[in-house]
Amino acid sequence: MTGLLEDVRFAFQPLFNLHTGGVVAIEALARPASRSVYELLRDAARAGELLETDAALAAAAVRAAAEHNNVVPLHVNVLAATVSKAAEFIGPLLEAMRDTGRAPDTLWLEIGTPFSRLRRENLRAGLDLLRTSGFHVALDGVGDGDVPLALYTELAPEMIKLDRRIVAGLAIDAGKAALVQALAVLAEHNGAQLVAEGVESEEQLAAVRRLGFGMAQGNLLAKAGRRPNVETTISAALTKLPEGELTGPVRRRASGPRVTDFLHPATMLPVTATAEEVRSLLAQGTVGGVVLVDELNRPMFTVDRNRFLLAVTGPYGHALHAKRDAARLADRPYILPSDATGLDLLDLLGQAERQRMNDEVVIVDARDRCLGVVHAADVVRGIAEMKVEQAASLNPLTRLPGSDALAREVDRRIATREIFAVGWLDVDGFKQVNDSAGFAAGDDLIREIGRALADAAAVLPTVQVGHVGGDDFVFVSGLDDLVPLSSGQLDSTHAAGGMAVSMSLATLVCSPGSVTDYREVSRLLAPLKKQAKALRGDSWVLGRPGSDRIDVLRGANTAPQVPPARRGAVSA
Repeated sequence: MTGLLEDVRFAFQPLFNLHTGGVVAIEALARPASRSVYELLRDAARAGELLETDAALAAAAVRAAAEHNNVVPLHVNVLAATVSKAAEFIGPLLEAMRDTGRAPDTLWLEIGTPFSRLRRENLRAGLDLLRTSGFHVALDGVGDGDVPLALYTELAPEMIKLDRRIVAGLAIDAGKAALVQALAVLAEHNGAQLVAEGVESEEQLAAVRRLGFGMAQGNLLAKAGRRPNVETTISAALTKLPEGELTGPVRRRASGPRVTDFLHPATMLPVTATAEEVRSLLAQGTVGGVVLVDELNRPMFTVDRNRFLLAVTGPYGHALHAKRDAARLADRPYILPSDATGLDLLDLLGQAERQRMNDEVVIVDARDRCLGVVHAADVVRGIAEMKVEQAASLNPLTRLPGSDALAREVDRRIATREIFAVGWLDVDGFKQVNDSAGFAAGDDLIREIGRALADAAAVLPTVQVGHVGGDDFVFVSGLDDLVPLSSGQLDSTHAAGGMAVSMSLATLVCSPGSVTDYREVSRLLAPLKKQAKALRGDSWVLGRPGSDRIDVLRGANTAPQVPPARRGAVSA
């Protein structure tokens, strides 16, 4: 095995937070001089040393990173087969961690394929051992390997890395975008981070951003190098969404961004560190603050750069403080759990002492271990951008969301395999209303309908409504709320300028797998809407994808029905 690793060197590629533009971790990539990593592992398998070699590579990656005093989290690759026998092969990795002084919870193990021939109970046992040892777990190459679907929930990875071949097609392939939508829902359910790897073009990055990825890596952002580049940042131009429509809808959480969307690596020192040790770190210029942690990496104090340096560089400051505990010049940390939102952070800092309103906030995991820090400025900017996007999508007349928001909601329900209905509601003869009563009366009517729909959605939990233009309103609803919502709108009387108006409603009930996206739903609603408009008075028709049957729930035929006796008399 020693001979197999003699020519292996390592390159380091940053992972970027797309919200802040900063580096959040470094991945160590094995680079054998005379062959590929695949060929190296293939030769090891032929020699009967595959798992030993894989574990030795992971340990070598940790040692290589330590040569560069890398303080940000490190990602290393391991095979799923090695993880399934972690009790036998974890030794070299633990030894490398001890020798280099790297804390286990700053190491991410990217678990790679193949999975199909492994005993599931062995894989779970191996992961339990690694997690107990403090390591973080990511699934690597997702979307193009043999990862069983059940593993996404059974193994509960903290990170899902989308394979570069999937990323390459996101800008042009709606199917791949739909796959990401499903993964995004799953990741959010499990509290996992979604990472795009292999981003090579601005088109790919735009698609990644539009689909809601918080992290990415690839040669467009930064190429792998012999030294870890932790100070680089993404150009501001590359973090903004372009104008125009791209494949797939924007994904946004209704509750707002999480604090982990804005996470920076924390610079940590033991709580027993001296002021001189802290000063040496801060003197590097790239460190904004230091988190003092106990032996379990739980934050005890935070050291603010400006206040600390002001104390130790003032008159007699070095003599007074250098050899004493840095905690004397530190503050009790502001702490939030990893599932907190950006609004939670702003609320926390809103109650802070005035001089600490710009302090870093420490984010902790379920075991209260430090995951990283968040800056208030990043959160404010992120929430502001989200609010601007939301405001731009609202209809200026009714202040209801437009097509983009409804597309996201429909695609979300499709991805989670819900049964739901989509309704298309409009005013009959709206042009005549404007021509007869005036456009101001027409605007008042549209506002009235919009308020009625918004009020109904506020008390019906499964309903989202939108105004897609003119007199056209669309809603998405669960089946339990469909009848109360629809009947409530059609039972209400509406008028414009003293002229009574009627309304037409077409609804499509979608079962799991019956539709693929919002665009198809829109197309299937069109003939139903035509059928509803052909009826007299307030009308409501209902259809289902794949069925020719149309149920007329309200409204009368345009042509009056002739009684049977009268028809006979006429025919005579």
